[in-house]
Amino acid sequence: MKKIKYVIYKEGKHYVSQCLNVDIASFGATIDEAGNNLKEALQLYFEDDKDRWDYTPISEALIGETQLKIK
Repeated sequence: MKKIKYVIYKEGKHYVSQCLNVDIASFGATIDEAGNNLKEALQLYFEDDKDRWDYTPISEALIGETQLKIK
């Protein structure tokens, strides 16, 4: 059993679900659909060759926002 952290954000007409532990993302028309699609993608990823897993445990996740002046 692996503990998975993810974030869901709106991009255009879709919601994007991005996993923070592995480089896997998905999307859906609703928040629930995006979360379910990510779960399915992660299940497929972890069914594959265990030697290719690139899992980073994350004990705490926060969402921040900042502004950058781009030159």
